[in-house]
Formats: sequence, C-alpha cells, structure tokens
Amino acid sequence: MEIKGPAGAVDERAVRRKYEALTRSLIEKGRTITAMESCTAGLLASLITDTEGSSAVFKGSFVTYSNASKIRMGVSDSIIEHCGVYSAACAAAMAEAARTAFGADLAVGVTGTFGNADPNNAGSSPGEVFFAIADAGGTQCCHCAVPEQPSRFAYKLYMADVIADRLLDTIMAEKDNTFFG
Repeated sequence: MEIKGPAGAVDERAVRRKYEALTRSLIEKGRTITAMESCTAGLLASLITDTEGSSAVFKGSFVTYSNASKIRMGVSDSIIEHCGVYSAACAAAMAEAARTAFGADLAVGVTGTFGNADPNNAGSSPGEVFFAIADAGGTQCCHCAVPEQPSRFAYKLYMADVIADRLLDTIMAEKDNTFFG
C-alpha cells in the first residue's frame, strides 16, 4: 500500500500529540504494542513511552540498524538476500518477529533510507521507506516516499508522523480483537 505523507517537514508537537492519542487509545482498549525499528532508530518507542501509563501497553522494542541485528532478532537472512533489507517483505518480517518476541497485540516494523544511498546495501534509494503493521489477523505493508528533509531527525520525525496516522487508523478499525482479521 502506498502511503503519502505531508509535502514537507512535520511539526514535532503535532507528532507528539498523535503518539499521546495513540498510547491513550491503546491503554483504553487494553491492547499492547511493540516495534522493530531501523531507519527511525527507536523514535517510535520513545514517542510511545512519552505518555504516562505507557508501560501498560508498550512491551518493548528492538532497534535493528544493521542487517545482522535484524537477522539476530528474527528476520530471515533469505528475505534480506532475496528481497532486500529495504523492502515490504523485510518490514513485514520485522513487525512479525517483534510481535512474536514480545507477545504484543500490535507490532510495527520499519526499514528504509533517508537522505543518501546506503553503501552497505545495494539498491538503496534515498527517501524510500517501508513499514508494516502486524497483529494476529495478518500484516499490512506500506511504502512511503519521504521528501527531502532538513536533518536526520526530521526524516525520522516525518516517518513517525506517517506511521502514527496509520496506527491510529488501524486502532480505530479494530474488530474482534484483531486489526487485520
């Protein structure tokens, strides 16, 4: 699924408000969440845990910036070899591995490149990000082309904003204790 974010930079305060709403919704519904992050480098985890009471819903997370760390945390090396580390398949495997590892209701996996090509991974394309959201009912994969941003943090915040919108939509659509059933 192709996801379009804002045309330019995002407002940090607005993103923080979205994560507060997300975390409060999870608390209200009694649902848990986890993540395996690469390009966002733990920002999703940080934003979720900024809300008081988040320990009731946030099970933990992995920051898997290298291919080796993704493999160590449960992503099949054949996915990385055949599909690439920057792919929907890798994002899905990341979300599913995190969900399994932490026993969470909902998990996010995010991988991609921001301002420059990755010299360690052939085929990387600046601004291409894949993320996936997984639950017991299945996994939904998304792609987002990120416009040029003024800093590495701005790239991460941009993706956190895009992912927050998708997570909020997903939580509001929950039926029968699954999001994608």
